[in-house]
Formats: sequence, C-alpha cells, structure tokens
Amino acid sequence: MSVSQKHPFHLVDPSPWPLLGSLGALASTIGGVMYMHSFAGGGTLLCLGLGMILYTMFVWWRDVIRESTYEGHHTFVVQLGLRYGMIPFIVSEVMFPLASFRAFSHPPLAPTVEIGAIWPPKGISVLDPWGIPFLNTLILLSSGAAVTWAHHAILAGLKQQAVYALIATVSLALVFTGFQGIEYVEAPFTISDGTYGSTSFPATGFHGFHVIIGTIFLIICGIRQYLGHFTPKHHFGFEAAAFYWHFVDVVWPFPLVSIYWWGGN
Repeated sequence: MSVSQKHPFHLVDPSPWPLLGSLGALASTIGGVMYMHSFAGGGTLLCLGLGMILYTMFVWWRDVIRESTYEGHHTFVVQLGLRYGMIPFIVSEVMFPLASFRAFSHPPLAPTVEIGAIWPPKGISVLDPWGIPFLNTLILLSSGAAVTWAHHAILAGLKQQAVYALIATVSLALVFTGFQGIEYVEAPFTISDGTYGSTSFPATGFHGFHVIIGTIFLIICGIRQYLGHFTPKHHFGFEAAAFYWHFVDVVWPFPLVSIYWWGGN
C-alpha cells in the first residue's frame, strides 16, 4: 500500500480481465447453443469461450494474490469487506440444494398414477443408504474436521501442520468424489428414469460439482500455504476456501436425506 494513501481501502487499477471474461462468457453461451443445435463451428466457439473464461480466472486471481500477498493492498478493512461479501455468496449457493430438495420432496407427497401411485416409482430400484452414501457422509464430515484443523494451524503459525491438514482434506475430498463416481456407475437407475432419476442425479451431481470446485480451491490454498503466503492475520484466501468447504458439508444432508433415506423408504 502506498505510503501517501490516507485510507485503508483498496482502489483497484484498471484491468482488462472483466472485459475478457465477459467476451468469454458470451462466446461460450453462443457456442454452446450452436453446438447443441448442430451448427457448424459451435464446438469450436464453445471451446474458445471456455478457454477465455479459464484464462481470465487464472490471470485475475493471480493479480489478486499479487495485490494481497506482495503489494499489501488487502488491509484489515479490505479483508473484512471480502468476508462480508463471501456470506451472501454462500447463501446464494445454498439456494440451489434447497430447490433440489424441494423438487425431489414434492412427488412423494402425492405420487401420480403415471409413476404407479407409489414412491419410489414403480420399477425403480433405489440405492442402499447404509452403503456408499453413509460412508461418503463420514468422509465428508472428516474432511470438514481436517480443514478446521488446517485453519487452527494457520492461526497458530504452524505452517507445516497446516500443509498436512490440507493434504488430508484434499485426500478425503478425492476419495469422496471417487465413491460418488462408483455409485453413479453402479446405480440401478439412470437420469432418464422418470421423476426419480431426473431429480436425484442433478441433486447429487451438482453437489459433486461443488465438491470438485472446493477441492481445487483447497489444492491452491495448500500450494500457497507451502509457499508461505498465509500468516495468522492475513489468510482470507484460505478462509474463503474453508467457508466454501463447510458449505459443501452443510448442504450434503439435503440430497442425503431426500434421495437416499426418504427416497428409498
């Protein structure tokens, strides 16, 4: 932060990345529509747009890390604002699993004749909730404990211990994702099997997608912790990842209860 600055706020410099990201989003949207309607060049435009978005994400977050870690622009006030900004983001993310839970819980209340007037629908073999789903629940809760361990290690200035805790968290996350993939392969129903499949797969699938995003988030934090970017008073990047990971933990009961327990009984 400049010595001549008389306030604790960060006035960002002009950046090309918002414009580039917007163009990437536009290209990927148009390209996606063209690809799904079999127009020539749709796949190429889609890939170009996605590439622009990924590049924008990389260089933009690179700049944020430079500004916070090396240039000292992220003062206490700036970090506080970032924490406040993370709260509505997490709340908005919670709305999707809530909507999925509502969509899945509606048909069992009054099963229609089209699905046999029973729930689960006639002809659907459901998964055993005490198998992989229960094991994945224990794994996810353990990963939440591991990321909390990492947080306390950072606060205590224990760099190496925080790295070990993040390795444990990421390892558990990868195991969870692997078991989820096995469950999808071995599931006795598909996404096209009526209302049961078309609601259960998106609910668990989008949760799995958030797990993958959170895993990448934590891997980056592990690398930054190894490089010494985080200190006991300056580690919002990790806190954001921890908030996101606890969100993944908290919303897991929605598909767990509705699909595996309620949906199977």
